[in-house]
Amino acid sequence: MEQVSYKGLGRRKTSVAKVIITPGTGKILINKRTPEEYFPNALVIKDMKQPLEITDNLTKFDINVKVSGGGFNGQAGAIRLGIARALVEANKDCKSDLKKKKMMTRDSRVKERKKYGKYGARRSPQFTKR
Repeated sequence: MEQVSYKGLGRRKTSVAKVIITPGTGKILINKRTPEEYFPNALVIKDMKQPLEITDNLTKFDINVKVSGGGFNGQAGAIRLGIARALVEANKDCKSDLKKKKMMTRDSRVKERKKYGKYGARRSPQFTKR
C-alpha cells in the first residue's frame, strides 16, 4: 500500500523549496537534517512552522524538504510557502485560515539589479563640483 503524500513548491528571493508532507507524527527534515541542525537560530524555525501552527497540524504530518539557493531567511520563507501549499492540497478547508494570515502569497521582493555607472542598484558616484 502506497502512503499518501502532498507536495508544495515554495519560493522566496532566490530560494526554492520542494516540500513533501505525509501523515505522521510531526517529524521535520530539511535536506536530511533537523531544523535545529540546519538553521542557526530559533526565530527562523518559528517563522517556517507558522502554517502548521495556524492550522493545528504540528503533530499530524511528517515533513520532508529539499531547499536550495539563497540564505537562511529566504529558505525559511520558501519552506513556509511550500508547507502552506502542501497543507491546502491535503485539506482544502485550511486555505481560508492561511489566506487571512497571508501565508498563501509569494513574497515577490527580490534584490534589484546593479546598473552601469552606479555603485549598486541606485547609489551614484560622489558628486564633485570642482
